[in-house]
Amino acid sequence: MLRRPAVAYQFYPGEPATLKRTVESLIRKNVEKENALAMIAPHAGYIYSGRVAGSVYSRVKLPDTILLLGPNHTGLGEKAAVMSDGEWEMPFGKMAVNGKLARLLMEESPLLADDSTAHLGEHSLEVQLPFIHHFNPNATIVPVTIMYLDYKGCEELGKAAANAIRKYKDRVLIVVSSDMNHYESDAVTRKKDKKAIEKILTLNPEGLMRAVSAEDISMCGIIPAAIALVAAKELGAKKAEVVDYATSGDASGDYAHVVGYAGILIK
Repeated sequence: MLRRPAVAYQFYPGEPATLKRTVESLIRKNVEKENALAMIAPHAGYIYSGRVAGSVYSRVKLPDTILLLGPNHTGLGEKAAVMSDGEWEMPFGKMAVNGKLARLLMEESPLLADDSTAHLGEHSLEVQLPFIHHFNPNATIVPVTIMYLDYKGCEELGKAAANAIRKYKDRVLIVVSSDMNHYESDAVTRKKDKKAIEKILTLNPEGLMRAVSAEDISMCGIIPAAIALVAAKELGAKKAEVVDYATSGDASGDYAHVVGYAGILIK
């Protein structure tokens, strides 16, 4: 299957040369790169969250295989949906789906369904691809979108992802696509996001889910983030680091109703 762009000209430039210039303007030059097991990057329009995304992608050594975990905003398709083959068409060309890792994932967990429908109109994973392609044009992807799961389900999927990555026997980076708190004031959003980020930095996926629920933090990628934390810990993660943080108010000047964005490495 060829998955065509859903949000080109909306979330990011759809003209190849313009997109290339935009990505180059958002990344950090001459920074030290390091290996990571997982990372969290935002998925809003580049005018709002592109700086944070560019910052975190600039810091990581991107391998040839990327496991993309994101929320399902559209409500289409299966609850936990893997696109197991085909290509994603983008303004810069096509990115191949890594069928080998996709199959290993589905073999490890019955919660995962082979379903391309869930990905057709979903923006959360698509907006990651220009940054991934910029730093590694040879990268292949395994796109996974997830609707709500309880912590037990997140733990099961996280362990399944770790097992699949071990069996794959090559380096894989888990990329979580998530924005942070939505549509409250800048001050409230920063306060709430700090509480969620603290749980991520202590590698506490269950604590993250509890904090998001207790504090009413509208972090849209909470489930993918919890899954990734479980997987990263299974694979030996010892620490996490905030590379960058901002709110949409920093770009728009509207601090009354903002969205938070965090770029985090899990190592």
